[in-house]
Amino acid sequence: MFQSNSLMKNLSVANIIAIKSWKPMSFLRKLKEKVTKPEASLSLNLSKNTFTLGEDLEGNLVVASEEEFDATEIRVEFRCIEKKKKGRYEWNQITKRSEWREFWETATLHSIDLKISEGLHLTQGYKKEFPFRTNIPAGGRESYDSVDGSVTWSVKGVLAIKGRPDVDSETFEVQVIRPTAAPTIVKEIVREVVMIPCTYCGKLMPQTSTLCPYCGAPRRA
Repeated sequence: MFQSNSLMKNLSVANIIAIKSWKPMSFLRKLKEKVTKPEASLSLNLSKNTFTLGEDLEGNLVVASEEEFDATEIRVEFRCIEKKKKGRYEWNQITKRSEWREFWETATLHSIDLKISEGLHLTQGYKKEFPFRTNIPAGGRESYDSVDGSVTWSVKGVLAIKGRPDVDSETFEVQVIRPTAAPTIVKEIVREVVMIPCTYCGKLMPQTSTLCPYCGAPRRA
């Protein structure tokens, strides 16, 4: 009985120590980290605003951090999305008739995730610029926007973090156009014409002519 009471007393003391050692603030901080992004920012810069099909999209991504954490990778996401307005007749159970319904159909024409850095450890005050380059397919579609459809090219930077929300840059819309046709060069050939006097009227006539254009006399050799 004495040993049982001693054991229960030791267990109670152990439970009290465990409760005192548990830090609710540490648990809440870890829980908050899982649902909040790190204090970091991405700034995306392109070499220009308009690119042609077949050309390389070039720019740089500036990563800055005010918090210490680990990132799994840094990447640039480049997309081309086509939207088309379509319609079809659908049966309305209430009105008991077919009615025309319009909807938007979306298709991804081009998609690439360009990794520009492997995993890295960021510290408070970290700042670095990462250049990138990716090709725009020559057989792709140029940008356009109308009431019935659109083709949109866009690019953004992503700082991926395991176990926490990723940090994204602003998404930039890129204008993509078809390359202009090369101008046709016309080469002008200038030939020198030797003039000789007509034997009969004395006026000048081309040496290659067989008759004088003025008097009609035949040219003498």
